[in-house]
Amino acid sequence: MITLVRRSAALCALGVLTTVLAGCSGDTAAPGHPGRPARPPAATTAPSPSAPPTLAPGPAGLTPVFMNGSRAHGRTVALTFDADMTADQGPRAAAGEKFDNPALVATLRRLKVPATFFMTGRWADEYPAQAKDIGKDPLFEVANHSYSHHAFTGSCYGLPAVPAPRMRADMQRAFDAFRRAGVERAVPYFRFPGGCYDRRALRALAPGGVTAVQWDVVSGDAFATDSAAVTRQVLEGVRPGSVVVMHCTRSAAPATERALRTIVPKLRERGFRFVRVSEQIGSAGAAGATGTAATAGPVEGHG
Repeated sequence: MITLVRRSAALCALGVLTTVLAGCSGDTAAPGHPGRPARPPAATTAPSPSAPPTLAPGPAGLTPVFMNGSRAHGRTVALTFDADMTADQGPRAAAGEKFDNPALVATLRRLKVPATFFMTGRWADEYPAQAKDIGKDPLFEVANHSYSHHAFTGSCYGLPAVPAPRMRADMQRAFDAFRRAGVERAVPYFRFPGGCYDRRALRALAPGGVTAVQWDVVSGDAFATDSAAVTRQVLEGVRPGSVVVMHCTRSAAPATERALRTIVPKLRERGFRFVRVSEQIGSAGAAGATGTAATAGPVEGHG
């Protein structure tokens, strides 16, 4: 479930390549607490030629956080789609609520738009054939949005909280769900439910070797019925290197597919090239990009 908090979108526009390494002044700071300045990673790492690039760990080995690509190296934009489904929404799906959006996937294919899908493990368990189909398409990549879609901080728009000792297991459970569904090449990227994280969460996920991925453009598609408003918000927010957060759940984002029909050609008219998040992270490392610290906490809620 998704609750938009537009006032927090300004937290995302904080640098050329914003990589957040330590997002709060203490282990249990509330979302939105000012971050402690930290030196960002100098480069990305790729364990093998075929492995997706990841950001280098931050100070004390904390999980690095990627928010947007370079503003100076090409007019790229990454569209990302959250496939949200909480661990307790099975009965709603059984009763007929649609948490998938096949038409949106078909539109991306028709328009030949690369994209990154951040799936919850619960979504992959509910729609294994669709998860496998998305995962095998070279246009797309599948990334991790937790299994439960519960919060990784103590306060995140009313979401139940995952205890710190179980955070890594919840993430791993989602990767396991992808494998069960037949997704063969999930990328090592993680998106915090609700965009909520703190130093404790970054520490808990660090042994998993993932790069956390946030965004710098909030699409406004959460529960939106006006596709023109979603289109306008994206077009007004996109800059070179932007990462746009959108959703691919019919019940929670019914206007997204219609908005894409206008967003994609308009951005192409402006000279933007659509890429997956992995390409932006890889290009950042090749350029030797640096960044600035930003504020931890929610940018958009999924409560």
